[in-house]
Amino acid sequence: MSTLNYSEQLADLEAAKNLGLLPEEFERIKTILGRTPNFTEVSIFSVMWSEHCSYKNSITWLKTLPKKGPHMLAEAGEENAGLVDIGDGLACCFKIESHNHPSALEPYQGAATGVGGINRDIFTMGARPIAQLNSLRFGDINSPKTQWLIKGVVKGIGDYGNAFGIPTVGGEVFFDECYNVNPLVNAMSVGIVKTGETVSATSYGVGNPVFIVGSSTGKDGIAGAAFASKDLTEDSANDLPSVQVGDPFQEKLLLEATLEVIKTGAVIGMQDMGAAGITCSTSEMSAKGEHGMNIWLHKVPTRQAGMHPFEILLSESQERMLVVVEKGKEDLVKKVFDKWDLNCEQIGEVTEGDRLKYYMHDELVADVPADVLVLGGGAPIYKRDYKEPAYFAESKKFKIDSVAEPKDLKPVMEHLAKHPNLASKRWVYNQYDSMVGTVNMSTNAPSDAAIVNLKGSKKALAMTVDCNSRYVNADPETGCAIAVSEAARNIVCSGGIPSAVTNCLNFGNPYNPEVYWQFVGSIKGMSKACLKFETPVTGGNVSFYNQSSYEGPVFPTPTIGMIGIVEDKTHRMTLDFKNEGDAIYLIGESKNDISSSEYLYSFHKVKNTPAPYFDLETEYKVQHTITSLIRSKSINSAHDLSDGGLFMTLLESSMVNNLGFEISSDSSVRKDAFLFGEAQSRVVVSVSGNKTEAVEAELKKQNVVFKKLGSVKGSSVIVDGTNYGSINDYKKSFDTSIEGYLS
Repeated sequence: MSTLNYSEQLADLEAAKNLGLLPEEFERIKTILGRTPNFTEVSIFSVMWSEHCSYKNSITWLKTLPKKGPHMLAEAGEENAGLVDIGDGLACCFKIESHNHPSALEPYQGAATGVGGINRDIFTMGARPIAQLNSLRFGDINSPKTQWLIKGVVKGIGDYGNAFGIPTVGGEVFFDECYNVNPLVNAMSVGIVKTGETVSATSYGVGNPVFIVGSSTGKDGIAGAAFASKDLTEDSANDLPSVQVGDPFQEKLLLEATLEVIKTGAVIGMQDMGAAGITCSTSEMSAKGEHGMNIWLHKVPTRQAGMHPFEILLSESQERMLVVVEKGKEDLVKKVFDKWDLNCEQIGEVTEGDRLKYYMHDELVADVPADVLVLGGGAPIYKRDYKEPAYFAESKKFKIDSVAEPKDLKPVMEHLAKHPNLASKRWVYNQYDSMVGTVNMSTNAPSDAAIVNLKGSKKALAMTVDCNSRYVNADPETGCAIAVSEAARNIVCSGGIPSAVTNCLNFGNPYNPEVYWQFVGSIKGMSKACLKFETPVTGGNVSFYNQSSYEGPVFPTPTIGMIGIVEDKTHRMTLDFKNEGDAIYLIGESKNDISSSEYLYSFHKVKNTPAPYFDLETEYKVQHTITSLIRSKSINSAHDLSDGGLFMTLLESSMVNNLGFEISSDSSVRKDAFLFGEAQSRVVVSVSGNKTEAVEAELKKQNVVFKKLGSVKGSSVIVDGTNYGSINDYKKSFDTSIEGYLS
């Protein structure tokens, strides 16, 4: 074979900058190679050193997150997804990732391929996906563009997930004008595998063949990782080739073929081709296994004739994987993929050393070392300057007395019940199949977290995604600690024990010191909360550049995906009121606080205020108490207080069975703060009359603040003797609000 082909031209600084590389990075590449790179090589570095792949602006702080916990089987960075031991010889594999920029331009395919990609991360490890969740952020719901985006995103998620055959069991949807240009689409997948039967994304064994399997390679998604590592502008529509195109039916075949081929024992290592395509999978697997590869690009099955080497390398066409096979067992692998009618072509072999050599026919078109391309290897690492934004100090000046307390509370209640951030998301979830596939939900009754039974076990899995980005914007450290705590609280209120976290960190441009301050604060808040709840961070995704050139950054949105274990299905707890006459208790302390609440933000339109009251030690104590009450079978329901405050918590518990409530307020705090404030670390429980004494004794023993609010009664909302309307009327507006905007 010939020496390196320079016929396609050497790269210069201008070409490097156009590909998103900094001048100093281009000089570093020349030093690494000992020469000037050609265009294919600089293209390789541009995607692998993009923020999306290298985490060059975030890795310093990500390393400070807690990685160790009682259930961990693979620490963050060791595998493509998190892996925790759930007992009974089973492990849970889970991860969350973003697909924000593609969804902003082409919402249907952007969201659909986000779902496809996150599921591949799960089954390439040998786990069968059993459930999906998502966290979605959109702009003003009155905007035609927002309505177009949400319709496209939801249909994309629904069509792909339903056809792929994995149920969507939970999620969240949030609207704010800061997301007008740049929506956030975060997709999470959860899978199950027998312990000891996972496959690693590695490559070793000189002479072992390298196969590409699945779909053919096309020009869709070229340089998608680099596209995701820059701000959205008015010209971003020209980047549509960076949006991938998915095929869920092809992915279903790939899933079954993958799980079958693993059982042959022929697989050395396997990795999904997501961001940066062949470039990423070859470099990451080689670096991990401390070997090199020779790759023959002309052997890659392509959709279009005449594709250039850089196009084949950088394509992010979906439903493809790289598989390293034990030499001599090639036929076993080919037989499986032939059975499922999928491409299975040998495109290379494992070599000694660390070089990745890419050939096109007889020409060597790129020759680069694997380890300098990857996260934790030689990719650049930066620690950006950061500074506190002016709005932070200004927010601290807010005083509750500056807001007049409403004389009539009913308009507030009606406003909250139908607000898109609080109202039913049934327009969204009705487009998702929550029961497709083999998943066995333990009950259809609603709970704070999604619960999925484990076949052949008395256990179940609890899972949730949470983040109030308004809180994080108000105070990143406190707001992110709240996000972790609320995720844990949701799992606890559903009968589970929090186990581990995956995160999707959505922020603006990291070169903006104020944005980076938000990022650093969020990491600090996440760390302290995860340490407290013993929920290590197993990995996830950093998504910077979520901002436009004309509307600025989105709210900092560190989405928390959390897994919990329901150790006995009899511990399963739901949020609905069950019986007329049951006593209603508020566990946790009410505060004279309306900061950052939906009530203050959207009803009074006061938008720059601190995060709501939060104390981590109190939170931990309340959650421990709820677990004790559930285990002793002392309560009939549990529902945490979050967005919309006490009123929305009570209303949500009432609407399931059309059972109303009659309560008294707390004279020590303003009535609007009592009903609509969002001070943290509070849970509403309902208790049968014959158990109230025992429950109160336990609450005193646990030394937590509590208040007997009243009782489940009738079918109306009654506070301090005033009837504020029927549960049924609130339910009608609650159920139909979002579809009213989108019909």
